[in-house]
Amino acid sequence: MKVGFLQFQPIFGQVENNLEKILKMIEKASDFDLLVLPELANSGYVFSKKEELEKTSEVLPTGLFTGKLAEIAQSRNVAIVCGICEKSGDNFFNSSILLGPTGFVGKYQKIHLFDREKLFFKPGNGPLKSFEVKGVKIGMLICFDWIFPEATRILALEGIDILAHSANLVLPYSQTAMLARSIENRIFTITSNRIGTEKNKGVELTFTGQSQITSPKMEILASAGTDTEEIKIVEIDIELARNKWLNERNHVLMDRRSEFYSKLIE
Repeated sequence: MKVGFLQFQPIFGQVENNLEKILKMIEKASDFDLLVLPELANSGYVFSKKEELEKTSEVLPTGLFTGKLAEIAQSRNVAIVCGICEKSGDNFFNSSILLGPTGFVGKYQKIHLFDREKLFFKPGNGPLKSFEVKGVKIGMLICFDWIFPEATRILALEGIDILAHSANLVLPYSQTAMLARSIENRIFTITSNRIGTEKNKGVELTFTGQSQITSPKMEILASAGTDTEEIKIVEIDIELARNKWLNERNHVLMDRRSEFYSKLIE
């Protein structure tokens, strides 16, 4: 299976321009089976008022941005995961969508909101679940979800082979932490981060880039620079994610002693 990430710099508020850039980058990309795009790839990140979300969000799965990516997934017989600003009723969600050969497969609404996201987005309703595309089980998390290992573990218990992690990272820790997520759950992870500096009404953030793919053996299979727009594709053996044995006596899921973990749900 060929999997990869698309790293780029969305321009705040310019949905059609961001879509055009993504489409051109994908058109030039080598063959892939799964491609992961950054968080809020349609809208940009640094919001200052709700009206900006109104202008850049879309209802799923009927929006233009989602529809265009679905067309690519269908025409190329591939899967695409992308972060998107979602409108649902009177609320906005920081969401990810999964598109496949049959079109729209599913969505995930971010459950762990970071910093100023809490001013604009509702925390998601999840669910933390596995989606299957062409026999491969994919789970979605978004950016700050990385700091809560319970989220990835639940997805591992749901049977995922690959964690698609769309991100707009500003802290320097996630890329290293995803190595732990991959080994402790024996899964592949794909972190697709954005680059660039974004300013809006006195708020300025610089994003760290360094998108990466990690293996169930805690290897970095591919990584990007801090300020480059690029797509990287690697070939993986999906069966590695279905073997949860660290050695002949230790299984990362069956060896859990869940009777001692009750504080996790208090």
